[in-house]
Amino acid sequence: MEEKEARWCHDIGREQAANKPLLKTVFQVMMRLFSPRKTTLLFVVRDKTKTPLEYLEPILSEDIQKIWNAVSKPESHKDTPLSEFFNVEVTALSSFEEKEDLFKEQVAQLRQRFFNSISPGGLAGDRQGVVPAAGFSFSAQQIWRVIKENKDLDLPAHKVMVATVRCEEIANEKLHHLSSNEDWLALEEAVQCGPVSGFGRRLSSILETYFSGYDIETFYFDHGVRNAKRKQLESKSLDFVHPAYLNLLGHFRFKALEDFKSRLEQMLNIGEGFAASICTSTESCMLEFDQGYADAAIKQANWDASKVKEKLCRDINAHALSVQDAKLSELVVSYEKQLGQSLSEPVESLFDNAGRDTWASIRKLLTRETGIAVSEFSAAISSFELDQSTVEKMLQDLKDYARNVVEKKAREEAGKVLIRMKDRFSAVFSHDNDSMPRVWTGKEDIKTITKGARTASLSLLSVMVAIRLDGKPGEIENILFSSLMEGTVTAVSSVDRSITTSDPLASSSWEEVSPKSILITPVQCKSLWRQFKAETEYTVTQAISAQEAYKQSNNWLPPPWAIVAMVVLGFNEFMLLLRNPLYLMGLFVVYLLSKVMWVQMDIPGQFQHGTLAGQISISSRFLPTIMNLLRRLAEEAQGHQTDEPPRQQCSLVFQS
Repeated sequence: MEEKEARWCHDIGREQAANKPLLKTVFQVMMRLFSPRKTTLLFVVRDKTKTPLEYLEPILSEDIQKIWNAVSKPESHKDTPLSEFFNVEVTALSSFEEKEDLFKEQVAQLRQRFFNSISPGGLAGDRQGVVPAAGFSFSAQQIWRVIKENKDLDLPAHKVMVATVRCEEIANEKLHHLSSNEDWLALEEAVQCGPVSGFGRRLSSILETYFSGYDIETFYFDHGVRNAKRKQLESKSLDFVHPAYLNLLGHFRFKALEDFKSRLEQMLNIGEGFAASICTSTESCMLEFDQGYADAAIKQANWDASKVKEKLCRDINAHALSVQDAKLSELVVSYEKQLGQSLSEPVESLFDNAGRDTWASIRKLLTRETGIAVSEFSAAISSFELDQSTVEKMLQDLKDYARNVVEKKAREEAGKVLIRMKDRFSAVFSHDNDSMPRVWTGKEDIKTITKGARTASLSLLSVMVAIRLDGKPGEIENILFSSLMEGTVTAVSSVDRSITTSDPLASSSWEEVSPKSILITPVQCKSLWRQFKAETEYTVTQAISAQEAYKQSNNWLPPPWAIVAMVVLGFNEFMLLLRNPLYLMGLFVVYLLSKVMWVQMDIPGQFQHGTLAGQISISSRFLPTIMNLLRRLAEEAQGHQTDEPPRQQCSLVFQS
């Protein structure tokens, strides 16, 4: 008994084309129907290539051995080697198309081997276990009965095998032609550049052409094999064109997203509400994407574009969220800037004129400006349709920002408190109740004025020591006045009856004031007050000096006792003047010249800046004034042209 299998040279190693399932079935049948016997398996290789047959034989032998090892064996033949059942031989035939004569010669030689198969050493093997002719009929019946009872031993029909090979070849040919189709290549290239109108219709037409051609060419083959191979052709063809379809959907997604961005920007620019703009723009771009998706669909496939659509929705939501964050940030910055402008300068002005009602005014200002900003901001973000918790948080953040502006400005002003105290002291000390500059004439009570100026400065300090936006009354001002203006409080202890001095400012915190609200600690207040007094002491000293100078400048007559002494001691000289009128005329001229000098040199004004300063100024101006008077008298004596009588000219000189 011999078996022969013909296979093409290029099919060696392939699963279906090399009939590996058929060999597996043959091995199973041989082990079920027969006992170990030498059966020859002759493999005839068609269209042998340049590859030597010695290289092909090991490949075939290895494949056969793998098939033998893989088949299920009865327990009696579980360890039986392949060589107990089969003799494996391999021969090759040349190509009929290229070497027809050699092919026919090799076929004739192979035919002779079959003719002499029963000869010793022929294909029939050792012919052990050969059934006699008388028992052949019974043996054939038994073999057929076993085959019918075992459905898995039913060998495939010849037409099925032929249909399998030919349908697969035709399907591969159609797929190859599809990959090189000019219309398809042009369509694929167009998709690479952007959206293509009518993509689904055009691609469906191309695919239908090759599917119809496959149906026509495989019409006479087995129905089941033909349909199975058509499904494989459809699957491979759709897998081949699917990347272009996905690329097209990507273009549709990108275009829809860009249209969404432009529509949203346009609607926001014309003043539409944010949430309404998002909704309208989203519906428009999703409708556009659905139209593109419907245009790209092909009738041979039911491809799902849900993932691409979900990606588009995520991109739209992400962009909408980013635009929303940007718009909200712009609004927040705008209203924070508005609060900064409406609070910073007014608070600074209130601190500049700090008094008992300063913090009450600041609280009123903060409440008013914050209320206005919160109301306007709430109306501005209403179009975003945010959830209530988000809106409340944003409004609270705006209120906190307004409070922080006031606190920041308070801390800045607290750093300049010493300068402001000195300015306050100077303003109160150097100006009267009508805001006119003081002239220290000697009638002013400098001590009282100094105390009032220091009280005003200490009042400013008491305002700046802590942030009091909660409206709680405090004892800070009383503590500062009792400690700094009135001196340290002295208390008598009832326990040991010893006098102890308690200093309320010997602390780093204020009672009933949280640490974060403290601007200036009690210890720092004490140090600032000491420095303030030292730096304003000079101003008080200057005022006292100016007052004394004014008194001296207005008291130029000698004391009464000196006048009486001069009258008594100068009686003779006085009588001499009465007897001689020329002396009296000379004294009168000296008096007139002295009066002119007094007016010209402004002697009372020179002594307003101090005695020493007045003396220095008078001494430096005395000689120039004398020379000026002499020059003018000389000009009058030389007869300068004038329309007035000489007596009138002389009087004008003395008046000047």
